[in-house]
Amino acid sequence: MALNERYRFLVLFFNCLLSFGSYFCFDIPSVLQDQFQGNLTCPNATVINGTVDCVVGLGMTPQQYNLLYAICAWTNAVVVIIAGFLIDKLGNRFGVFLFSFLCVSGSSLFALGSHFRGTPYLLPLMLTGRFLFGSGNGSLSIVQNCITAFWFKGKELAFAFGLTLAFSRLGSVLNFFFTQRFEERFGLQWTLWGGAFLCLLGFTSAIIVSTLDKVGTRQLGLDGAIQEESRKVRIQDVKLLSLRYWLLVFTIMFFYNGIFSFVADASKFIQDKYNGYTHKEAAYIAGAVYDSSLVLSAGIGFLIDYVGLRGIFAMSCAILALPVFGLLAFTFVPPLVCTIWLGVIYPCASVSMWSSLPLVVPQATIGTAWGLASSVHMFGVGVSNLVVGQILGTKPSDAKIPLWRWQRMMIFMLANTVGCIVTSAMLNIIDHRQGGTLNKRTTKAGQYERESDRETLKEESEDEGDESLPSHSFNS
Repeated sequence: MALNERYRFLVLFFNCLLSFGSYFCFDIPSVLQDQFQGNLTCPNATVINGTVDCVVGLGMTPQQYNLLYAICAWTNAVVVIIAGFLIDKLGNRFGVFLFSFLCVSGSSLFALGSHFRGTPYLLPLMLTGRFLFGSGNGSLSIVQNCITAFWFKGKELAFAFGLTLAFSRLGSVLNFFFTQRFEERFGLQWTLWGGAFLCLLGFTSAIIVSTLDKVGTRQLGLDGAIQEESRKVRIQDVKLLSLRYWLLVFTIMFFYNGIFSFVADASKFIQDKYNGYTHKEAAYIAGAVYDSSLVLSAGIGFLIDYVGLRGIFAMSCAILALPVFGLLAFTFVPPLVCTIWLGVIYPCASVSMWSSLPLVVPQATIGTAWGLASSVHMFGVGVSNLVVGQILGTKPSDAKIPLWRWQRMMIFMLANTVGCIVTSAMLNIIDHRQGGTLNKRTTKAGQYERESDRETLKEESEDEGDESLPSHSFNS
């Protein structure tokens, strides 16, 4: 039985809302970095040019603060592999419930930890909360992509994934615009509970999208077949992954190391290096990285589908990111110029890199390849967060962090960008020698691939084509 076209977009709408709250919560510490690293008390606070020179906060050191991001990244690095197996074995609906519940639980425990300010329980509780949150956040994006792929494979797929990415980034953007203002009015604790509430709305969306998915698959006559399928992924399949795949994985890792580690500390960096910026203004400027991504994601998806050139786009984005960190390290170019610059590069790189993955691995190993790629890139981000925390020091940052420390951090970002350029250049060279798959136009080729896939899959199983991962996917 055919479903109304609007039904698919109804599924897409609630599917987009799944990760809105989790993306909002993820970067709350970035916006409120002063409050997280502020002093427990300010008995001798003074006001200079309308700005208080001491901020009352949780008393974290820069190292402890960056650990909040590192533990999320490490958890994602391990859990996304397991998540792929669970989704394949138990289905999208199970994954949606489990991972959205972990996001709610983790964000709630994180908020609860803020009530133990000045006690030994603060850091363990907040780290445990971020651990649970990290267990659900990355995995939720994977199951979100699987649902989108099922309902939009072969029809508006690029637009659907672009819209999903845009909704996720909308959560990040609104966080940078409103969290600081909310905290000034209601305080840090209520702000963190507000983030947990948004994750609860995501859990509500999980219930709705699961129901819509169940009803829709029944009307299509696929519910029974999907329940019977249990894909067996063998560990030996890793041997089938090519050199192009691993070069692509490390290209992704190096690029995200620079972007994510910079955004995590961008607000504090802007205040420390540039005169005249309030904390709110610094948060807005840091959020420009995601503002541009929000606007451009869907359009870039259409563009790359039409022109191809994924490998060229990936290498170009790495090259264009190089001067950004150089400017931030050694000049006083307005920071908004640099964050907007990164905001344009970021969605181009994300779309081109992640949509290349299915083109360099066999169809049978796409799930394994996706989990490994996510794992490696999040592990890299976790290590980068630790390195940045060590570079910035271990003392509470109630005063400005010295400029030389920020310069060392930007040099570390530059090193990651150089690594990205090297791996992406090698990727393009090897891809050219093997037929240039990544840089071919995919408008017609993609149709051909889908048709040939369909014929192959019909021989194996009537339903396998509906379950397989899409030829174009994004990780935000």
